[in-house]
Amino acid sequence: MPFDPPLSSLGLPKPVAETRVVVAMSGGVDSSVVAAELAAEGYDVVGVTLQLYDHGAALAKKGACCAGRDIHDARRVAEEMGFPHYVLDYESKFRDAVIDEFADAYLGGATPVPCIRCNERVKFRDLLETAKDLGADCMATGHYIQRKSGASGAQLHRAADPVRDQSYFLFSTTQEQLDFLRFPLGHLATKAETRALAAKHGLAVADKPDSQDICFVPDGNYAAVIEKLRPGAGEPGEIVDMAGTVLGVHEGVIHYTIGQRRGLGIGGLSEPLYVVKLDPDARRVIVGPKEALATRKVPVREINWLGDAPFDSQAEWHLSVKLRSTRPPAPAIIRPLSAHEAEVELLTPEEGISPGQACVFYDGEGTRVFGGGWIWKGR
Repeated sequence: MPFDPPLSSLGLPKPVAETRVVVAMSGGVDSSVVAAELAAEGYDVVGVTLQLYDHGAALAKKGACCAGRDIHDARRVAEEMGFPHYVLDYESKFRDAVIDEFADAYLGGATPVPCIRCNERVKFRDLLETAKDLGADCMATGHYIQRKSGASGAQLHRAADPVRDQSYFLFSTTQEQLDFLRFPLGHLATKAETRALAAKHGLAVADKPDSQDICFVPDGNYAAVIEKLRPGAGEPGEIVDMAGTVLGVHEGVIHYTIGQRRGLGIGGLSEPLYVVKLDPDARRVIVGPKEALATRKVPVREINWLGDAPFDSQAEWHLSVKLRSTRPPAPAIIRPLSAHEAEVELLTPEEGISPGQACVFYDGEGTRVFGGGWIWKGR
């Protein structure tokens, strides 16, 4: 009886030299290391970089991914390591799937997370299909997250390095996508290990700074981008308290987010006030005391579930949830309303929760990621 072939380092039952891997290369150190390591192991590596917006305008701006400098850096790594590299023009896809929704969400008073939509709609959908068209056996990325084998198939787990963990931004990865994806850096303990690997391969990007901003907002000025995309979006209006009393004026709802305290321009009051609600239809910014920000029940929809049993197969799931990328997971009860919608009850109320943000589900005792959904205003 023949033995099953041994699995490669990527968990595939094929000889390494016969295994084609498409690596999504942003031009940064993380994806460059993934490509270099796999090429050094002998895999048939194909590097792909996406041009997501007019990089000519971003050449002089630091801290943004997918710009002209980054395309050059990715191509150079491919040349040094001896594997083919392609640049794909996804500018129109990116605008339709990510930028337009970003602008419309802000206009609607939400706080969007475009990096999640980019992973969901561009990198892990369109690029993944392109990888399959190229005959790839899998697609690898430089994300800090772990893919582990479970009894019911591949599972998503938080990265070994909690500082670098990107699970919040990858919750919408589907089971089918997870089966095809690989994340070779997820097990590393620190970013220093990644840079050491880059240095080992002599990569010029070994000391390249990490990108900090949303790639199409390289200076962090969201309002300026929205006003450019949607002329007239910065219409002035009133700042009111929770009783409707006018306290001041603003230059556009798009300049404010839930939980904001600074920059309100309404000083001289006995207690600090925070933005507790945005009403874009009335062009009003509603402010109130800090305790008004506390939220216990959160409506969530567009749920992507990565559990072993169907999401709506039981009345409650006792898990932990993360409502912002910078906050730790907190205990919660998730009550399914359908296969893709739920009410999340936080055991401890949180402040500053806004529609448009993600609610990501985690194992309360371990590292497994069970998916998540999008926070909305509810019915």
